[in-house]
Amino acid sequence: MDELFRTLPADAASTDVLAAGGLRYGLVGADPDERDAFSQAVSRGFYSSIAEAEELYEAREAYDDRRTTAVWDDSAAEPETPVATVDSWPTPLTMPGGGSLPAWAISGVTVAPTHRRRGIARALLEGELRTARALRLPIAALTVSEATIYGRFGFAPVASAVDLVIDTRRAAWTGPQAKGRVHFVQRDALRTIAPGIQQRARVAGDVDRWPGYWDRLLGLRASLAKKAADLRAVRYDDEHGEPQGFVVYRVKDAGADFSRHPVEVVDLVAATTDAYAGLWRYLLELDLVHEITVDLRSVDEPLRWMVADPRAVRTRAHSDHLWTRILDVAVALEGRRWQTAGAIVLEVTDPLGFAAGRFSLAVDEAGRATVMTTDAPAEVTLDAGALAAVHLGGTSPLTLAAAGRASGGQEALERLHALAVTPVPPRLSFWF
Repeated sequence: MDELFRTLPADAASTDVLAAGGLRYGLVGADPDERDAFSQAVSRGFYSSIAEAEELYEAREAYDDRRTTAVWDDSAAEPETPVATVDSWPTPLTMPGGGSLPAWAISGVTVAPTHRRRGIARALLEGELRTARALRLPIAALTVSEATIYGRFGFAPVASAVDLVIDTRRAAWTGPQAKGRVHFVQRDALRTIAPGIQQRARVAGDVDRWPGYWDRLLGLRASLAKKAADLRAVRYDDEHGEPQGFVVYRVKDAGADFSRHPVEVVDLVAATTDAYAGLWRYLLELDLVHEITVDLRSVDEPLRWMVADPRAVRTRAHSDHLWTRILDVAVALEGRRWQTAGAIVLEVTDPLGFAAGRFSLAVDEAGRATVMTTDAPAEVTLDAGALAAVHLGGTSPLTLAAAGRASGGQEALERLHALAVTPVPPRLSFWF
């Protein structure tokens, strides 16, 4: 698999569709100039600044671990620069119950504004789904900049996130007393232990952070040295001296009033509730700080229950974050732990055909599922996106039924709710 996902030929159906429109679809090779052109096209697509030589050099290495696919227009003024891009790779996706399933992570989806309305995005996305299916991956996953695009391909939002603003003057600590202690650490020292802590902290919806991500987060790339100069890192050790969490943050300029510094939390990861309490208390009690901002937190963040005034923890934004698409229903449903024993028959509709069918889901007392195709009458009918939303435990089938995305008798919908919905909502802790 490690080699095949990079070398599997470009999807034949997408190749033919785009060729009929005068466009060339294919894999990006190892040539540095070709990779640099791909990187510049991605930067253009996301309105980033033109990459400098050092950034381009670093990006070339990052693409060694990904499958990069592009669309070229050989009649364009600069034919070497792709007019559309996508990159992808296999990664474990954490399931309810703590296990994981291999998923096809999709990123860097761009189409140049000069080439809109030519079916390029459809060819890119359907090509990725067919490639994932050819690799026998049961799920595709992505984070999105536009929420109106991906539903038509069977994706659905499965894990939401909130961005928080905390007024530290009102957020007096009332939570538990942490048993361990915090330490300032150098960012390069944190780099060696952070991935292990993050692995232990994962909940349903999280995926592996690749090595280049950690280097970027901690400002360890040469191109980021100046921008990352104000980053501070703190590690939390439990009472036995074992590292169980960390926070990376920056203190911003206070302006005219030195007592009112804003703090931006870049990342906070806690593998235990004790570490969570210790790190948050440390942040809330920083001197000369009046406000803390932090993004991509859980929709059920415990912090609100750990301060004297819960209104001091204000939600700045609440939005969808992780989207998934089920490609193999049996593998996907058998790959998670369910909340209670029971059985139900599901009818799944899917215009693209990947997930369509009728399936019996039988869950034993340990939460393990057996899934089979069946001719028995369907008890709940839902589309592929709705199935994805239910799959990670963050969306109730009752909600989907009220929205017209699922149907069935009230008892059957409640039974599916009891089977599927988890007490801890799924969460993805970063963008990819």
